[in-house]
Amino acid sequence: MALRRAAHQRVDAPLVFEDLLAQRIVGAEAERLGLSQNAPRRNSSRTLRAFLVARSRYAEDLLAAGVREGVTQYVLLGAGLDTFSYRNPHSSLRCFEVDHPATQQWKLGLLTEAGIPIPLSTTHVPVDFEHQDLTSQLVQKGFDPHQRTFFAWLGVVPYLTLAAFESTLDVIASHPSGSGFVMDYSLPRASLPYEEQLAHDSLAARVAAAGEPFQLFFDPKNLSERLRLRSFSRIEDLDAHNINQRYFKHREDGLAVLGTAGHLLSAWKTEEEQRV
Repeated sequence: MALRRAAHQRVDAPLVFEDLLAQRIVGAEAERLGLSQNAPRRNSSRTLRAFLVARSRYAEDLLAAGVREGVTQYVLLGAGLDTFSYRNPHSSLRCFEVDHPATQQWKLGLLTEAGIPIPLSTTHVPVDFEHQDLTSQLVQKGFDPHQRTFFAWLGVVPYLTLAAFESTLDVIASHPSGSGFVMDYSLPRASLPYEEQLAHDSLAARVAAAGEPFQLFFDPKNLSERLRLRSFSRIEDLDAHNINQRYFKHREDGLAVLGTAGHLLSAWKTEEEQRV
C-alpha cells in the first residue's frame, strides 16, 4: 500500500493525498518488490492506487475534523507502513499504532533505515490479536479509554472473521461520545457484475496464495444496522461514484476509482446516542 502512495507522489498531478514520507519509508523495498517506472501507469495499478490514496485522504480529513471537535487520540489498527504518525500536524493528538509484533518490528527497521524519527506523540503497540486483548495492550502503553478517540481500520476488515470484526467494533463502540472510526470494506461477490466477479476471483486467489485470504464482505444496509445497534450515528458510506465525485472530479489524467466493490465508511458516537 505504501508503494502505491509513493507512486502517487511521483506520477499523478494534482495530488489527492500528499505523503512526503511514503517514498522514504519504502526505500529499497520499492526496488525489491518491482515498482518499475511503467507499473504505476498501468490501468489496473492506477485504479487500485486511486482507491488507496482516496482512502488515506478520507481518513485524515475525518481525523482533522475530529480533532477540531475534541478528539485527542488516534488509533491505527493494522497500521502497516502508514506514515501519518511521523508527519502529525496536530499538537494535541497522540497516535497509537497497533500491529502484529513481527510487522511492527519490520516497520521500525524501515523507519531507522530511512532516518525518519519517531515523535514523542507516537506510541507503537504490538498486539497478537489471536492471544492478546486490544484494550488492555493499549492501556499498558498509556492509552486513555475515557478520551475521545478516532480509529482508522484500513485494509484490514476483508481479512477478518465476523467474530473478530464484531469484537473489535465493540471495543471502538465502548469509547465516549465524540469518538469515531473509518474503515473500508467490499461488497459480497454475488452482488457484483459478472466482470467484477472475475476480477474479484483473480485478486482473491492472489491474496489467498500469499496466506491472507479474503473472509468478510458486507451489504451496506446490513453493515449500517450493525453500527446503529452499537449506538453509532453520522454514518457515511461512500461507493466509487461518491469517492470520484469527492476526490477525482474534473481530472484530466484518468485517475479514478472503478467498479462497485470497494466502499469507504465512517461513523461517530454522538451525545444523543449516549443519552439513549
